[in-house]
Amino acid sequence: MFFFCSLFPARALESPEKAVMEKKTRQRMKLCLDNIKFKSDEDRAPIYRVVEETFPHLLNIFNKLIHIENPSLEVADHIKLICKIFWSCIYLELPRPLFDPTFFNAWMVLFLNILERPVPVEGQPEDPELRKSWGWWKTKKWVAHILNRLYTRFGDMKLQNPDNKAFAQMFQMNYAAKILECHLKLLNAIRIGDYLPDRVINLILQYLSNSIPKNSMYSLLQPHLDVLLFEVIFPLMCFNDNDQMLWEEDPHEYVRKGYDIIEDLYSPRTASMDFVTELVRKRGKDNFPKFIQFIVGTFTRYDEAPLEQKPYRQKDGALLAVGTLCDKLRQTEPYKSELENMLVRHVFPEFSSPAGHLRAKAAWVAGQYANINFSDQTNFSKALHCVISGMRDPELPVRVDSVFALRSFIEACKNLDEIRPLLPQLLDEFFKLMNEVENEDLAFTLETIVYKFGEEISPYALGLCQNLASTFWRCIDSDNGDDETDDTGALAAVGCLRAISTILESISSLPHLYGQIEPQLLPIMRKMLTTDGQDVFEEVLEIVSYITTFSPTISLEMWSLWPLMMQALVDWAIDFFPSMKLPVSVFS
Repeated sequence: MFFFCSLFPARALESPEKAVMEKKTRQRMKLCLDNIKFKSDEDRAPIYRVVEETFPHLLNIFNKLIHIENPSLEVADHIKLICKIFWSCIYLELPRPLFDPTFFNAWMVLFLNILERPVPVEGQPEDPELRKSWGWWKTKKWVAHILNRLYTRFGDMKLQNPDNKAFAQMFQMNYAAKILECHLKLLNAIRIGDYLPDRVINLILQYLSNSIPKNSMYSLLQPHLDVLLFEVIFPLMCFNDNDQMLWEEDPHEYVRKGYDIIEDLYSPRTASMDFVTELVRKRGKDNFPKFIQFIVGTFTRYDEAPLEQKPYRQKDGALLAVGTLCDKLRQTEPYKSELENMLVRHVFPEFSSPAGHLRAKAAWVAGQYANINFSDQTNFSKALHCVISGMRDPELPVRVDSVFALRSFIEACKNLDEIRPLLPQLLDEFFKLMNEVENEDLAFTLETIVYKFGEEISPYALGLCQNLASTFWRCIDSDNGDDETDDTGALAAVGCLRAISTILESISSLPHLYGQIEPQLLPIMRKMLTTDGQDVFEEVLEIVSYITTFSPTISLEMWSLWPLMMQALVDWAIDFFPSMKLPVSVFS
């Protein structure tokens, strides 16, 4: 890294024209910084050297690029690269040169310039996927990234060590409010129908959410809250055209995005939900009643509208808000006492809505409130049966949301007699869905069913394990595909193994069943006790433990696993030794 610093061609970076020629050099610099940005303080020393030797030159280039009239898209690419270099340098710690107020201010002036300046109208792609990746929007995204990092990691005096408090104070005093002002202006684009990329919206709302607990920042935010809440945040929570298109054209992708935690990190809707949650948690006295009043008004307008004019999408957003705030509503009077009535009046009718997304949202909201104290148990029963019916809905997202809601109802159910007669039907619908969707939450729901019914599940144990084994192999095959960024298959595979273990535990008093189930699971155990199974090794060892412990005898096929376990222990699995103690002791 020091060698790289010494070769950095500073003299070539003295003008925008030469900066363009040296783009590859800065790209190499970015790669070097990425390799060490997660290192310890001692190992990060090269970053500080990079900052000292190159940041003055980068700042000079940045300044000249910013002031080019009618800049090309290539200029945006260079600005973006400089921003990414800066981001890598501040990811964990703020390099000492940036503690110099004059030097830091020079950078902040340029960042704020990028944030405030309008994006060129000409040249923007029409295609939404290309538009969000357009160079000038990317520069705004990276500037928002940087400002969020500075604000949350280095600009909060409560989080700083004594050495950094002066910087945090300076940041709060000189920059935090200005950034907030810029962000509010950017969000105004949503109100008037202009374009703002989802990721930029997400980052802006993160900044606003982090401003809520700070008194000085909240006082600046407060005058804008009504407009922000009701004209920006709430519309972002509503079902929209993109949702409708994805629902119709690729329901599997709609489901995947809806339950993908990585998608949540970038979603404007999730950021809106987080903002509302933080607002009512930290500033509930001022904002909770009026927000709920707005939601009730949305319900009323929906109820009063004729069928052909019902605002289905606004009702969807209102239900999302009610589900998001379930913890607060369950604890706060007078809302707590009205929850059952709210479900009956505003949620139950949507189980039969002509809009599929409202049927799905009704199932989700019902699941959020399954554990409240129902004064009339027939209302609990009605919700439960509506959710079960939703598992046979023609729309895939409705079926998925219904299965996940079922988990909450089974956990809350005090009398399993209602569900017991439906168990074969439930399991049948359940495995139809597992054949369509890879999601670990499906396996978690099955775990809940098995745990609740215990030995009663024994007549279905063999079929359950067969289906779970088939689903496991399908998830593994999916995870071995080309998309390295999507680990949905791997997570679902782990969920299948956990569910199998729960089934094996539930039949521990019926040892004769293990001999029937063992052949279904042997291929998994043989394959996953090798290096191919490092990601699921603990789960497979648990299955081995149940079968060897509770079977009347250990079969020759199970004995064939012993050498595999010993080889793994010698070669690579020493960290799993605590998990291996039980099966090893049983074999011994």
